Amino acid sequence: MSSAPGASEPASAARPRPGGRTARIRAQVLAAVSAVLTQHGYDALSIDAVAARAGVHRATVYRRWHDVGGLLADVFDAAGHQPWQPRDTGSLRGDLAALNYEIQDSLTDESSIAVALIAVSFRSEEAARALRRLWEDRYGQSEIIVERAVRRGELPPDVDARALLIAATAPLYHQLVLLRTPPDPHLPDRAAVTATLAASSGAFASTRT
Repeated sequence: MSSAPGASEPASAARPRPGGRTARIRAQVLAAVSAVLTQHGYDALSIDAVAARAGVHRATVYRRWHDVGGLLADVFDAAGHQPWQPRDTGSLRGDLAALNYEIQDSLTDESSIAVALIAVSFRSEEAARALRRLWEDRYGQSEIIVERAVRRGELPPDVDARALLIAATAPLYHQLVLLRTPPDPHLPDRAAVTATLAASSGAFASTRT
């Protein structure tokens, strides 16, 4: 959470506790934030709207999250802590394609929270910072794809994992988020093939010493 606790409130009160009523309220409130964003957009997001949607008192939401920025930061934080790891298909091309299909599914879902949060990041600096942290976490988790390829002998050990992953996934974001064109069922695999061939040719050799 980005906002500091109120002066009359102990700092520990603003921190989520595992289980119990606190966890239930947090889940209700974050689900309400996601619903408001996906259905009505950032302009409709407010403490009152979220409290009404979550079925909790406005004071409860305000006391814990303080403002819309606090709500958004917590939504991103919760997304970053969801258990996830890239699929192991047995090949670099297969792993990258599987990752791309996951991305395409998340961006084309009828009520895509991924698209909603990307859109919000252009309206809120706090959301933009939180999204950058989430990208860092996700790309960090995805580096196992490159590590497996190195262990299998598909890639040299000096490959720049982050550069390869960005090259493999960028076409999905470009087509679906920037151009907003209909999803191409062949793009996830095609982008994976292109990145795999480029990596095999040394295009992503690390410049770090």
